[in-house]
Amino acid sequence: MLKLRLSRGGTKKRPVYKVVVADSRFARDGRFIEKVGFFNPLLPKEKKERIGLEAERIKYWLGQGAQPTTRVARILGENELMPMPANGNNPQKAIPKKDRKKEGSDEVKKEESPKSDAAPAGEAKKEEAPKAEAKKEEAPKAEAPKAEAPKAEAKKEEAPKAEAKKEEKK
Repeated sequence: MLKLRLSRGGTKKRPVYKVVVADSRFARDGRFIEKVGFFNPLLPKEKKERIGLEAERIKYWLGQGAQPTTRVARILGENELMPMPANGNNPQKAIPKKDRKKEGSDEVKKEESPKSDAAPAGEAKKEEAPKAEAKKEEAPKAEAPKAEAPKAEAKKEEAPKAEAKKEEKK
């Protein structure tokens, strides 16, 4: 599968990326088919030298079925080479990390509060345990007749064969 992705270059703590078309099985910084642009994240967003793309080649590869990675799709969307992607892959990325923790803890509290209003946690566990045991008891009963039936059929089939062999020996 062809991917439009970033290939890292530059030095330690000073990355510079090439936008490349590569087979998804190749290493990130390894073999690629064609270089179609560059991206320098250290420059301010206003600078023209931050991103350089070959629009015609990118459109060609998109037409050939190459799939951009999330970051490359954003870069292409900002440069109007394709529609700006919605955070469909990971909706949590739209929420800052600080707010994610707050929302997550509120959800946990909301989930726990109805349980605590209905009954203490110990009682809820006691009610769940008999249900689980009942399910375990039902499962073997349903499977037991199925397991016995083939054995009985096998014995019936073996009996005439055994008798025929005895008669042959006589």
